Amino acid sequence: MKKKDCIKTILITSIIGVLFLIIGLTDRNFNYANKVYQVYLNGNKLGLIKNQQELYALINEEQKDIKEAYEVETVYPPNGFVIKEYHTYNEKITSAKDIYEKIKDEDDFTIQGYTIKIKFNEEEKEDITLNVLNKEIFEEAIKSVITSFVNEEDYKSYINNTQEAIETVGTLIENMYFQETITIKEAHISVNEKIFTNANELTQYLLFGSSKEQSKYVVNNGDTIASISENNKLNPKEFLVANPKFRNENSILAIGDQVNIALINPILTLVESIHSVEDQEQEYDSETQYDETRPVSFNEVTQTGITGIDRITTKKQIINGEQSQSVETINTVTIREKQNQITTKGGSKPKGNYVDNGKKWGWPTNRPYVITSGFEWRWGSFHNALDISGTGMGSPIYASREGTVTEINTICANVGSYRNTCGRTYGNFVVINHGDGYYTIYAHLLQNVAVNVGDKVSRGQVVGYMGSSGSSTGAHLHFGVSRGEPDHGTWLNPWSVFR
Repeated sequence: MKKKDCIKTILITSIIGVLFLIIGLTDRNFNYANKVYQVYLNGNKLGLIKNQQELYALINEEQKDIKEAYEVETVYPPNGFVIKEYHTYNEKITSAKDIYEKIKDEDDFTIQGYTIKIKFNEEEKEDITLNVLNKEIFEEAIKSVITSFVNEEDYKSYINNTQEAIETVGTLIENMYFQETITIKEAHISVNEKIFTNANELTQYLLFGSSKEQSKYVVNNGDTIASISENNKLNPKEFLVANPKFRNENSILAIGDQVNIALINPILTLVESIHSVEDQEQEYDSETQYDETRPVSFNEVTQTGITGIDRITTKKQIINGEQSQSVETINTVTIREKQNQITTKGGSKPKGNYVDNGKKWGWPTNRPYVITSGFEWRWGSFHNALDISGTGMGSPIYASREGTVTEINTICANVGSYRNTCGRTYGNFVVINHGDGYYTIYAHLLQNVAVNVGDKVSRGQVVGYMGSSGSSTGAHLHFGVSRGEPDHGTWLNPWSVFR
């Protein structure tokens, strides 16, 4: 055999041998390698086990306290737990018991539940993640939150699309939604995290911003919702939200009952878009006429005053049970014209100009209007004026009585925001001294106020224009009446000077 052919034969034989060796090793790998499972926790290797089901069963069996505490059937490994299948000749196998002990010492076990993510649209608020045992808990809590702010019958009519059409007066809920973005998904939850296991606890958290027990009050003889609210710096609407079992402010309280007196601090923002048609009375004016043909002693009402009625259609928002400051007036129809009351006196009219004696106050805005906040407690502080809306941005604001302008502010932007401190939170404003101890303030105006400090104004004179400056969420007038200078005197309920 030639030398070249010999080398070729040896080479072929060697290649065939190597191939047989590879095939043999491969065959050995599949027929003789052990199938095991590598256990990882938070990226670290804990060891190899033969049976993964044995480890899962051991975790579930040993963690009886967790199953009893949460009333679940299965306990799972921690969220950082990973297990992978391997084929190996490594005989160093760890028992499932040893792996279990390592897991128990290093991390918390989990149970099946749901995570709820609440994403806020406001930059200053951090998003929240909540854990619940099941979706039904969350759904029941959400319904309880809604019906704390909305009458349950109205809510059912809205979601079932069975609201009655408005024939004369009434309201319709056009839309209802949460401002926040809410997502829910199934997940394994660490038992070391807060997990809501019942709807009542979750409802309390969503309404009060805390899972802690809220302040309670035991009802005594003579207590009313109004008196309990006043004594605890709440308004009755806030009391009803905190105690949804009571339907309205006139609900009867049972002696010995415990009621919530904590101020609500809702996590979520429920918005109701309301279409409303309501009748608003137009108070008649009084006039005095003189009849020289009558004796001077004659003094008689010769035309009875009749209150007018306007039917007003508005669109507004109710936010967490409170009416928003901005109201849009859609339409106004006069149902009954007002008729002024005329008093006829004998003799001739006295000489000189008419002088306002302080007993008659003029309304400071156009009509129709909506009172969005009264003289009452609101979110833990006292609102010492009337918030009047509905006449629109830029509508005129009138002096309620004659007097002298003592202070103005015009440096604030025409549109402010909630808790904006410009102008001591009043925004642009006008203060009038009425000369007999009474002062009035007209706040949240546009910058172009119509008067200057020192001006003498008459009742009904335009002093500014409705805006939304300072701490404001919509176009409205903050109208306050005080005995003594504002912020130093005593604030009065403005209704007291009109009624």
